[in-house]
Amino acid sequence: MDLSVINPAVLIASLMVAATPILLAATGELVVEKSGVLNLGVEGMMIIGAVCGYAVAVNTGSPFWGFVGAAVGGAALSMVFGVLTQYFMSNQVATGLALTLFGLGLSALIGTEYLLLRPPQVSDINFGPLADIPGLGRIFFQHDLMVYVSLALVAGVWAFLKYTRAGLILRAVGEGHEAAHALGYKVIHVRLMAIAFGGACAGLGGAYLSLIRVPQWTEGMTAGAGWIALAIVVFASWKPVWILVGAYLFGGVTVLQLNLQAAGLAVPVEYLSMSPYLITILVLVIMSSGRAKAALNAPKDLGRTFHASG
Repeated sequence: MDLSVINPAVLIASLMVAATPILLAATGELVVEKSGVLNLGVEGMMIIGAVCGYAVAVNTGSPFWGFVGAAVGGAALSMVFGVLTQYFMSNQVATGLALTLFGLGLSALIGTEYLLLRPPQVSDINFGPLADIPGLGRIFFQHDLMVYVSLALVAGVWAFLKYTRAGLILRAVGEGHEAAHALGYKVIHVRLMAIAFGGACAGLGGAYLSLIRVPQWTEGMTAGAGWIALAIVVFASWKPVWILVGAYLFGGVTVLQLNLQAAGLAVPVEYLSMSPYLITILVLVIMSSGRAKAALNAPKDLGRTFHASG
């Protein structure tokens, strides 16, 4: 095995790209769960975002409108979940799973005519001389806009939840929806807005896969990324900063296994390919050993149906 072929700066820059779709989806799901809703349909919303973003980008020739279409598509699908769980009070776990299956099937139907088409190219942001700084330039200043948007989104969600009145209301609804309702807050409206935001973020994550990371449309191309995003929310104990750590950890493992294959590591490719998912499972097992501590950070009404009393 020749480790000299692995460039550390390129490795770190690549893991940032690999982590971006998961970071976007996990950040959105964090907001949803902070409102007390458990949406297991992240995978379905991501794949719908991937195909909607791809279709819009191909037809308009604009990656920007592709991402807008992806956000709208993800949010629209999330509203199906929102209406069923908040107004018809269906089981959140079952509805989320059904949403994933529905999204996978619908995306395959929509994407049939886009299999052989290529999307418009997305260019990196030009930071001028900063991009030429040895090492640091490659890591921090040679990325597309969505990498920086994902980082800004994490910072924005952290500030929103910690410092704003709307963020306090959102957390109050997740911690005790009956008390929030008694204080006059519209629990269902708050949760629907959180669900829509989570769907839009998942859609953006899916579009990042189809427009930048791959870039092409392939049926089922999310390949479990939505489930990883869900796991990362638990790993992060519902804290935005740790969402960033978890996403970059998974991205790092994904990129590292590709680099180890290129370096000629004498391990079957199949083992290396499944390593990111094994690492994720291992992290969750380790986290569950501190179950009591993690439970203290979970919203108290997470997954519970709200019945308005008046």
